[in-house]
Amino acid sequence: MITIIDYKSGNLKSISNGFKKIGEDFLITDDIELICDAKHLVLPGVGAFGSAMENLEPFRDVIYEHVNDDKPFLGVCLGQQVLMGKSEESPNVEGLNLFKGHCEYLPEGVKVPHMGWNKLNVVKDSPILEGVNGEYFYFVHSYHVIPEDDAIVAGVCDYGIDVVASLSQNNLFSTQFHPEKSGKAGLKILKNFVNIKE
Repeated sequence: MITIIDYKSGNLKSISNGFKKIGEDFLITDDIELICDAKHLVLPGVGAFGSAMENLEPFRDVIYEHVNDDKPFLGVCLGQQVLMGKSEESPNVEGLNLFKGHCEYLPEGVKVPHMGWNKLNVVKDSPILEGVNGEYFYFVHSYHVIPEDDAIVAGVCDYGIDVVASLSQNNLFSTQFHPEKSGKAGLKILKNFVNIKE
């Protein structure tokens, strides 16, 4: 069973359809007790960093508990960005700080938002990225993450700069792209995540 956090800032239908396509049962909930009992937790996200963090505040402790227990956790798109400490988009707002680092606006000279298909280059072994190196994934974002430690970067894509496409640390994972909108390769990532043991 996959548990998807309903914090009013995620494309819940899209991500849940991804799990449905691979035949996986899922639960969309804002119930803290149900989230606390989750084995695999997913944090989708669309919109702005500040409003997302405001909506996430009631779930902060249960997310920390899940990650500290080394249970599989996946953040998607904005769900990757809020895992950082802060974002240029909302300078006075504290992120979840599960990954050390911050988010910045995409640099001058590139088209913003970064929207469409881009090639994933896997730079570190990560359970969720097994079998997808060189595949194309669907991106929609204007900000990108800059971790303090490059060792947690699992995948990048070329967009004038190396955009961090995926992070991986223990059982904590994230993607800047939308696996649920990325065809067979994206569904492979969701299946990889499902197969991760606690």
